[in-house]
Amino acid sequence: MIDLDAFLRTDPQDVGCGEATELLHVYADLHLADPEEAARRYPGILAHLRACGPCSTDFDGLIAALHEE
Repeated sequence: MIDLDAFLRTDPQDVGCGEATELLHVYADLHLADPEEAARRYPGILAHLRACGPCSTDFDGLIAALHEE
């Protein structure tokens, strides 16, 4: 069952897991270059990463991998 309180707090800009996952590499590259620009261009992804633990973990891993390159 969905937690109704959590659902009601969902940011309306949140793009959801599907779109966030599809664009995560683009967002990560831009985030490394200019975090403010990434947030401005992709507010829905930022909103989703703030709300979704699994996607946020994937993003953190991608950032770590990009730092190693």
